[in-house]
Amino acid sequence: MAMINVLSRFFKFPSFIARNSSELLKNETLKNVKLDQPSRNNWTDWRMMKDNRRRKCLVEHAPDRVRMKALQKNDILPAEITEIGHKMLAALPRDSSVVRIRNRCAVTSRPRGVVTRWRLSRIVWRSLADYNKLSGVQRAMW
Repeated sequence: MAMINVLSRFFKFPSFIARNSSELLKNETLKNVKLDQPSRNNWTDWRMMKDNRRRKCLVEHAPDRVRMKALQKNDILPAEITEIGHKMLAALPRDSSVVRIRNRCAVTSRPRGVVTRWRLSRIVWRSLADYNKLSGVQRAMW
């Protein structure tokens, strides 16, 4: 009870919230809270889900792909071995290639105009920067 009084005194919490904070933070109450961005399976849309699947495939097959690519591009080895490397590389899934991955906005899944440092599209980035929601970003004033 003393902790509740301290919280309500220093942080200007209403006493009801301070007393019932453990119940308010349970998962059952948080399930009913709707977020601003509608999402299914924690992804904005199917494109982002597909890109995430490709990234997982890339991580899984990256070491093998590097070895096979080295075999394929080696000029010193006989042609039969480089051909084996080419066939093994062709047997890997296409999604395990780096070229198939696209940088997308983490909020809207927009593929173009992504500010790489924050993984946000230029539109979302500017709207968050206008309200000082991004760390290290200051609105230009002159």
